[in-house]
Amino acid sequence: MWFVKDIKVYAFVGPSGTGKSYRAGYVAGENNISYIIDDGLFIKENEVIAGSSAKKAPTKIETVKHALFQTEAEKKEIIVAIKKYKPDAIMILGTSDNMVHKIAENLGLPKICKIIRIDEIATKEEMETARRIRVTEGKHVIPVPTFEIKKDFSGYILDPLQIFKSKGLGKAPYVSEKSIIRPTFSYMGNFTISDQVFRQIIEYLAYRTPAIHKLAKMRLTKYEEGPNIYMEVIVVYGYNLIESLSEFKAKCIKEIEKLTAMNIRSMEIVARGIEVIKEDKE
Repeated sequence: MWFVKDIKVYAFVGPSGTGKSYRAGYVAGENNISYIIDDGLFIKENEVIAGSSAKKAPTKIETVKHALFQTEAEKKEIIVAIKKYKPDAIMILGTSDNMVHKIAENLGLPKICKIIRIDEIATKEEMETARRIRVTEGKHVIPVPTFEIKKDFSGYILDPLQIFKSKGLGKAPYVSEKSIIRPTFSYMGNFTISDQVFRQIIEYLAYRTPAIHKLAKMRLTKYEEGPNIYMEVIVVYGYNLIESLSEFKAKCIKEIEKLTAMNIRSMEIVARGIEVIKEDKE
């Protein structure tokens, strides 16, 4: 029978920005650990199974509080997931011994049996490089694939990072994807995207679409997880409306998400009128 008290708890500790999350998969693999707690997330191999990223918090202080699971709601979600998945071992990432011990205590986990330090895994030069990237570019790594966290980071820099990852001693490595993000409290400052940018993208795509004569009206409503877009278009007579509008919608969503990093929450297109293109008579 499985009990929480039987879980072997490990910790991977190092200063902020020295490459812990980047190397977390390797360290877990070397110690035959499939579950990681990092940045407010409970991760099983390449999948987020509970929690939300602390890097969405508006300040560094709020990020630390979230990563420590200080609220009852944050604690409960992770504890429920731990009981559901029944892990034999968990690795906690943190910036100090005190932090990882506090996380284990807040989640009701057994005492940490082993602490692995970043300087045992990475060279001084590697840690300095990681730190420089953090400070100058404001980029952080989360040890899960981009598609796993895309919806949680609408509007932020979000890039996939593929590396070779080990499953353990004597086992063949495989390619693992991680995510590079620039969080809310970026060192490089905040940025916003004007509604007019969305309109101009859509107008350009309408111009390039033979079945669309022009964009007549557009309304954009922004939410944390992404915008809702409503538009009315004038279509060209002679085209199949269902197929043409479906293709135009897919094209708009793809281009907007690619160019702005925003996830489109919803998009509604209404054909408001038909334009008859007169052919020149010879």
